[in-house]
Amino acid sequence: MKVIIDNKIPYIQGALEPFAEVVYLPGSETTKEIAKNADAIITRTRTLCNAELLKDSKVKMIATATIGFDHIDTQYCNEAGIEWTNAPGCNSWSVAQYIMATLFSIAKRKRLQLDELTIGIVGAGNVGSKVAKLSTLIGMNVLVNDPPRQRIEGDTNFVSLKEIQENADIVTFHTPLNKTGEDKTYHLANEDFISNCKKNVVFINSSRGGVMDTKSILNALNNGKISEAIIDCWENEPNINLELLEKAFITTPHIAGYSKDGKAKGTSMSIQAISRKFHLGIDNWECSTIEKPENSIISINGKGKSKQAILSEAILSTYPIQEDSNRLKTSVQTFEKQRGDYPVRREFPYYKIEASNVPSEIIELLKRLGFQI
Repeated sequence: MKVIIDNKIPYIQGALEPFAEVVYLPGSETTKEIAKNADAIITRTRTLCNAELLKDSKVKMIATATIGFDHIDTQYCNEAGIEWTNAPGCNSWSVAQYIMATLFSIAKRKRLQLDELTIGIVGAGNVGSKVAKLSTLIGMNVLVNDPPRQRIEGDTNFVSLKEIQENADIVTFHTPLNKTGEDKTYHLANEDFISNCKKNVVFINSSRGGVMDTKSILNALNNGKISEAIIDCWENEPNINLELLEKAFITTPHIAGYSKDGKAKGTSMSIQAISRKFHLGIDNWECSTIEKPENSIISINGKGKSKQAILSEAILSTYPIQEDSNRLKTSVQTFEKQRGDYPVRREFPYYKIEASNVPSEIIELLKRLGFQI
């Protein structure tokens, strides 16, 4: 058995060596010749798994250690009898952490009270549902749009895009990229969508670059319809629009889901899937060694501080998102390197808060957000 593994996948070295010949290489180098004699490929989003790569190969399975799978030609794989799997939900808490960091950064920049604002969440899968949960916990009014779920579950928990456009102060996208069909999301955030939003809306895209129409977002920033933009997913990555880079408040190189916890889970899910397919007997394999940040203790003295100030201190201590933004703004040409060499980021449950002069109800809220106290 031979397995090709993108060497950008962390924590995977040694997992399959007892069972297979393993070849590690950058995804960009996974060529037809290399794939020809492979039984399986484990990859991330930069490897295009299509007919050009797979035709006449021995590949029986592709596992991507990511939520997204638009880099896999699923129709071709299905027709060719190649099983494929993604890692749904693996980094959903990481993206939720990213959104919380953006919300508190926006609040600080514009002197806003988040519990007085409405957030519109477009797409309520693994990520969007967690963003909705955390947004509710911090006191925001939450509107959720998800037509596929609404058709199955009914109208109770969902609203139309029109209601989000009319009422949301902040709109955040968490949809897959569907280029056709009833639930098409390609360029969903276009001129028509934005023109019907509230004036001075805050726009966030951490879903897929193609969900937004770059030109429309730029026009809306220039005419004030969008007051601030937070962009993690861009059209034409890594050759992103430099004017949008300049004008957006927070700009990051498609790393919202790049917590070490999320990457470890994606790797674990891929190994488990390969094990089940080829009967390797490691169906419960999990990553065991995850890097730690320099300090896992957050000391907060709440004397004289508001609830929002305390929450902001806790959340931005786990993820000082402006550092990521500044790196991209000052060195856009290293977009891919910044992704490949992304620093250690851990999610809320890794951190312990040492709190003094913090009311018990805020302590309880911090626990519900996932922190240790």
